[in-house]
Amino acid sequence: MAATKILAENPRSPEELGEDLGVFRKYLKSKGFRVTREREAIAECILRNHGHFDVDELFMTLRSKKPISKASIYRALPLLIESGLLVAVYLEDGHMHYERAYGRERHSHLRCLNCRRIFEFSAPELEQAEKRICRQEGFKSKGSKFEIWGLCSNCQGEPKK
Repeated sequence: MAATKILAENPRSPEELGEDLGVFRKYLKSKGFRVTREREAIAECILRNHGHFDVDELFMTLRSKKPISKASIYRALPLLIESGLLVAVYLEDGHMHYERAYGRERHSHLRCLNCRRIFEFSAPELEQAEKRICRQEGFKSKGSKFEIWGLCSNCQGEPKK
């Protein structure tokens, strides 16, 4: 399996990171959950980084800094998603992949089925179509995702790995 790694540090200032973590703390308190060191460490790791990752990659990144269990990560993920800081983006090889949502521009994905690279793109016309369709149908959107899968320009003509 070609793993997608958590990418380099995101250029967020300490003030922005503090504000972002504040959103998560506020969400936890509003739902009656405790703000724990593990939850904050998980949220901070996600907010500091960009890219797509699965639980195993997040666990390895966190474990290299602090002792943490996979169970803590699995329990924190739904809270991070509900708070709007994280989004589940795709399932591959039996693993759900996630990415930071908070503070990022809306975007869609192109996934190469051969090399498994992910390419992000923005398409305002997709957002406009979504709004128009929801308006026509009297539907209130809570989110959407658009993904195209196929072969990138480097892999076209190569046999599938």
